[in-house]
Amino acid sequence: MKNFDVIIIGGSYAGLSAGMSLGRSLRNTLIIDKGKPCNRQTPHSHNFITHDGKTPKEISDLAREQVAAYDTVKFHEGFVAALKKADEGFEAETSTGEKFYAKKLILASGVKDVMPEIPGFAECWGISVLHCPYCHGYEVKNEVTGILSDGDMGYEFSKVVYNLTKDLFLFSNGQSELSKDQKNKLAQNNISLVEDKIEKIEHENGYIRKIIFKSGKEISLQALYAKIPFEQNINVSDDLGCELTEHGFIKIDDMHKTNIPGVFAAGDNVTMMRSVANAVAQGNFTGAIVNKELADEEF
Repeated sequence: MKNFDVIIIGGSYAGLSAGMSLGRSLRNTLIIDKGKPCNRQTPHSHNFITHDGKTPKEISDLAREQVAAYDTVKFHEGFVAALKKADEGFEAETSTGEKFYAKKLILASGVKDVMPEIPGFAECWGISVLHCPYCHGYEVKNEVTGILSDGDMGYEFSKVVYNLTKDLFLFSNGQSELSKDQKNKLAQNNISLVEDKIEKIEHENGYIRKIIFKSGKEISLQALYAKIPFEQNINVSDDLGCELTEHGFIKIDDMHKTNIPGVFAAGDNVTMMRSVANAVAQGNFTGAIVNKELADEEF
């Protein structure tokens, strides 16, 4: 079968959640996924009730098993290389040349993190180099902790992490852009600003041991938070004409509709609030809205 009511691009938490919503609504749905989630290095997932402390794979494997129980939902393993409008909906073409068609699209394709060129960073990402204090902060509470950021982002992030540990460093990785008032406020709270350039992260199997600077300075840490750039996993802007926000997320309205009629989006590709719980909630909501739109058109 090549024709579906809905194609979901991405089979992680948002995509699977949308798939369940649509499967239970008897919509013929295809989920296309390449099987490489951005949290594949993360040892444990937190802050999602009923699943707190499980591995990301445990959660997604169980979700896929439950979604697959609905016979209107099918899966295809592959990478979507191109998306375009078709006569009655949309065409999704995979990197191996297979083409699938649907009336509606849900983009749950996530994002790709762009790692800084710091040796050791990528190996620690998701293990001891962390993106979210809500997902991982409790496990490293009261430990010696660093934040790799600067400017307003670094300053605001410091406030949140300071609640979890008072043994805190802010690494600007070069001359800081913090204002004088911001630097004074950090100093009042005993947060050490380090402006030295980072040489590398010394670690053991992804767990940080110390940050080594080009100046020769070394600081031992247990955890490092980092805000790093990202890219969309698929080229929705050029392929479909979907608008992006100034921060690079797919622009959606309150109903998770993009600017292209019939195209919806959910998950990490639309928000900076990256968490399993949020992705599941967004996917569930988006699936329901897509079903309602189909129902309106068919009635």
